Amino acid sequence: MRLVKTLPLLLSLSAALGSASAFALPTDRDQPIRIQADNAHLDDKQGVATYTGDVIITQGSMMIKGNTVTMTRAANGDIDVVTSVGNLAYFEQQQSTAKPDKMKGWAITIQYQAQKDTVILTDRAKVENEGNTTEGEKIVYNTKSQVATAGRGGNVTAPRQRIDMVIQPKKKAE
Repeated sequence: MRLVKTLPLLLSLSAALGSASAFALPTDRDQPIRIQADNAHLDDKQGVATYTGDVIITQGSMMIKGNTVTMTRAANGDIDVVTSVGNLAYFEQQQSTAKPDKMKGWAITIQYQAQKDTVILTDRAKVENEGNTTEGEKIVYNTKSQVATAGRGGNVTAPRQRIDMVIQPKKKAE
């Protein structure tokens, strides 16, 4: 879920979100970005764009949905943090052309910290990929190192004492 290197705020009412992670389709970053929402608020001086009301952001195989999506820019103009909040916020992205299944994630809050290559799913967090699932209060995934951590999330609406994982067996070549 890595964002395109630099994406300036578009026109007066939109910001751009892209993806180019280690596990995304390489062509996603070259695709047009579409942002759909009921409302948009842009503070170009502060580098913050907020979209509300059934927000859907797509670029190539990547899709983010939420009730509210906020994007902030770093001082250099690059996207810094994208936060999607919903009941439940949703993320999906195809990993490779060889595998049509998409990695999917749900949580009350999904935050992508572009500068840190980190995705944080908090509160009722669930990630699904190729039949494998992980559920917990909080799931943190580093897209660069491909390391995931799941566990307690602190202030959540649906406390869970334990994480729940399902790992499918590897298919043997016939």
